[in-house]
Amino acid sequence: MKLKVVPILMAFFAMGVADAMGPMSNAVKENYQLSNVMATLLPFFVFIAFAAFSVPAGLLAARIGMKKLLLVGLGLNIIAMLVPCIITPSFPLLVGCIFLLGVGTTLLQVAGNPIMRDVSAEGAYSSNLSFAQGFKGIGSTVSAYLVTMAASIAVLANLGWRAAFPLFCGLMVIVFIWVMTLKIEEQKADVPPSIGSSMSLLGKPVFALAVLGIFLYVGAEVCMTTFTGRLLESIGMTAENASKYGAALFLAMLTIGRLTGGVVLKFISPRNFFRLSAALGLAGGIVLMLGNSNLAVVGVGLAGLGFANIWPMLFSITVEEDPKRGGELSGLMCMAISGGAIVPLLMGKFVDDGQGTKAFIVPVVCFAYLLVLSLKGSAKKAA
Repeated sequence: MKLKVVPILMAFFAMGVADAMGPMSNAVKENYQLSNVMATLLPFFVFIAFAAFSVPAGLLAARIGMKKLLLVGLGLNIIAMLVPCIITPSFPLLVGCIFLLGVGTTLLQVAGNPIMRDVSAEGAYSSNLSFAQGFKGIGSTVSAYLVTMAASIAVLANLGWRAAFPLFCGLMVIVFIWVMTLKIEEQKADVPPSIGSSMSLLGKPVFALAVLGIFLYVGAEVCMTTFTGRLLESIGMTAENASKYGAALFLAMLTIGRLTGGVVLKFISPRNFFRLSAALGLAGGIVLMLGNSNLAVVGVGLAGLGFANIWPMLFSITVEEDPKRGGELSGLMCMAISGGAIVPLLMGKFVDDGQGTKAFIVPVVCFAYLLVLSLKGSAKKAA
């Protein structure tokens, strides 16, 4: 692995910090005496930023370069984290900081995926991108624990619920300096893009199908983390086991799959690994639909491994179709993260209607699409 890859991996680790806004909701709720709905504004505004700023970020990346966009994103995150370090913000100001964090993280995601190609050795892009997603998962896990642990650190104890912000801010500063020292030769578009030219990419089936694939994949992943536990309870598991073998096991297998995926890709082509991942995810969903409590754990494990590498595989295969427009493609594909808000609504309807584990038909259909997509050939006949 080239040394230039390491700071980019750390940028992905920093992306995971935004996921700490979910665990932090309870502390914020107590401090500001908020309703449950108001408390959910923290993760909500992070998500909304992806929908609103992904495509503009892709355009900006094409004009100023991926490295500069990474630095802008890290800079915004530093500001967002610094304010709660210095003062106890009013709730509207805190929401503003969290939204700024969401914008910064959107820029990191849009720039981070294609810039990994520029720092990777020949043939190592997919492998490194898979490792990067694993690092992002580790960042999410670590940041969630830091929210709890920070308050026990003597020097931070007086900050109360704000104790984790200096740690997060320090991390962003370190990554900012590290990325700033990098010298990267980037591939850029010959003509500066516009909103129209970016959206016109969806007129090409290879890109439109990939963006839809990301939309369905993210939606299916949110379905798994949201509903698996309660559906395992519905087939006879205790609440404790459902918690252990539901979302927790799925996320653990997701992280393991992403980290091992970087190794597996040394021996198997990205397209074949995409096919294998889609098949595993589909198989896991079908096993869960059976409603057998003894097989359910196997289904969750298969799903976690299958879901793990869909994003890096589909993203890298798609960008290879037109590397010079990687920024625009990244913006479109990050915009498709909005599937995480829409697809679960459908599964929620099945659950509310008492369909039980048959509700897993939603992620099953999503992965059936991804499997079919993986079987299609590349315009460049990529392996």
